[in-house]
Amino acid sequence: MSQNNGVVLIYCPCGSNEEAVRIARALLDRRLIACANIHQSRSLYFWKGELADEQEPILICKTTASRADAAERAIRDMHSYDIPCILRLEPAKVNDDYAKWVFGAVASG
Repeated sequence: MSQNNGVVLIYCPCGSNEEAVRIARALLDRRLIACANIHQSRSLYFWKGELADEQEPILICKTTASRADAAERAIRDMHSYDIPCILRLEPAKVNDDYAKWVFGAVASG
């Protein structure tokens, strides 16, 4: 049985740091997420038959299950990629104090 208390993570590589920050701020302003982390990464993948080797900032957002669909739609609307990677991850466990903070942070949205 999951003990994640309804907290979910949204994982989304972005085209630039500016894009990741813009999306994160918009989601925070709309109270769709409680927190965003931006991590630098190097991504290798095939796109249109060519091997791509790109720097992609990874946006990781913490939100609630009830706000995740709206957050994902907003990301899709703001993202520069034709096919953005938007993954919803459900942690097996989240400590209660943190879960309460996440719920409080998105509650007024």
